[in-house]
Amino acid sequence: MATTEILPFGEIIAMAPPSGQPGGSGLMSFLPMILIFIAFYFLLIRPQRKKQKQHEKMVQALEKGAKVKTTGGMFGTITGVKDDCFVIRIAENVKVEISKEAISAKID
Repeated sequence: MATTEILPFGEIIAMAPPSGQPGGSGLMSFLPMILIFIAFYFLLIRPQRKKQKQHEKMVQALEKGAKVKTTGGMFGTITGVKDDCFVIRIAENVKVEISKEAISAKID
């Protein structure tokens, strides 16, 4: 059976850092967290914002007669533009209203 040694109080106090020297500066302790945030910003947040702006620009430029693909995978031709949606013809005599956010790409 293993025995555990109990340290005397004096030895525990001796292991503590000296009172005149802090364990580390506040900024240095947060530096890894700051660097991780900066990496996430440049690798994830910034490219996503750029992609979102390009998508908004593409949707604003859509007009009657453009062929589009929706996020649901339907292909169609825009026959009408309303304030917050498009009217899309997906087959002969079949028209649906799709919100502008549901347009994923313009088909050339």
